[in-house]
Amino acid sequence: MRLIISGGGTGGHIYPALAIIEDLLKQEPDSEVLYVGSKRGLESSIVPEQGIKFIALEIQGFKRSLSLENFKTVALFLKSVRESKKIIKDFKPDIVIGTGGYVSGAVVYAAAKAHIPTMIHEQNSAVGLTNKFLSHYVDKIAIGFHEAADQFPKEKVVFAGNPRAQQVANMKSTFKWSDIDLQDNEPTVLIFGGSQGAPAINKAVIGAISEFNQRKYQVVFVTGQKRYQNVMDLLNKTRISSNIKILPYINNMPQVLPKVSLIVGRSGATSIAEITALGIPAVLIPSPYVTADHQTKNTMSLVSRGAALMVKQDDLNPKSLLKAVDQLMHDSAAREKMADNSKKLGVVDSADEILNLARTLIK
Repeated sequence: MRLIISGGGTGGHIYPALAIIEDLLKQEPDSEVLYVGSKRGLESSIVPEQGIKFIALEIQGFKRSLSLENFKTVALFLKSVRESKKIIKDFKPDIVIGTGGYVSGAVVYAAAKAHIPTMIHEQNSAVGLTNKFLSHYVDKIAIGFHEAADQFPKEKVVFAGNPRAQQVANMKSTFKWSDIDLQDNEPTVLIFGGSQGAPAINKAVIGAISEFNQRKYQVVFVTGQKRYQNVMDLLNKTRISSNIKILPYINNMPQVLPKVSLIVGRSGATSIAEITALGIPAVLIPSPYVTADHQTKNTMSLVSRGAALMVKQDDLNPKSLLKAVDQLMHDSAAREKMADNSKKLGVVDSADEILNLARTLIK
């Protein structure tokens, strides 16, 4: 297969694309893959490190308020469409897949106009602006949440889950808690606000540390690299018991996740794909600062199916955090039931599903 794939801006768009590429190269090692991303997005550093051929376009998103900058946005989009047409003509793809982000809008639109088979993948339950635009032009739309279906043309939609789930489900973990000086046979909760950390989550954990000190279960608190020193300064005069480990970041998260008894954190699409692929009980604290409040909608998809608890950020404090964590960490039967419900939602062959869908479009 000759594949052009485009997704950019955040890890939520990039990692599903990388999972699709990984699966394709396992199935068809002779495939040719080109990743088209943006110069400003994380993909410009992440993708080339994977040894994948990469071309960067200059593009940016719309300002939600009236702004002269939006004229520049339109000009850059039209320029990127022209450049994408040339890239497509030179590469001659069998199919073009978009995984979200503004750059995929230009690339997939150009492919559709050139009558190349196209499809998009929507990770979230609330559909992004780019994918709403592209839905009118593409041949097929793969979705990660059933709740997204009615936001697209019905005849194009196929539920496929998130390809990151397949990637995580197939990883073999050799990690042990003793690697970070904890006990291997004790239930462990991982509190993780994302790679940058989440100030609201960090603040609640700091306030709850003295109580966590007294628990029999273990707590791994990941602050985010930029926030680690601030957290440690605030805890300078607080005793940290041996059942608690505070870290700035975890580089090998897919290795650690299978060992986790409960995860507390945000509810981005990639996180939920990983959680459900492995069937991890979860306390989710959706970020209120995302487009269309999609993390709350993602969370409710799990909560309504008994696969997670939700604590809204407005309700988050040391007491509410501790109550939610204790509720599950003190009840192994409840955790087991939640784990079963979570695993039922995981789509561990998602990348396969997307590639099979792509093959139906290639003439």
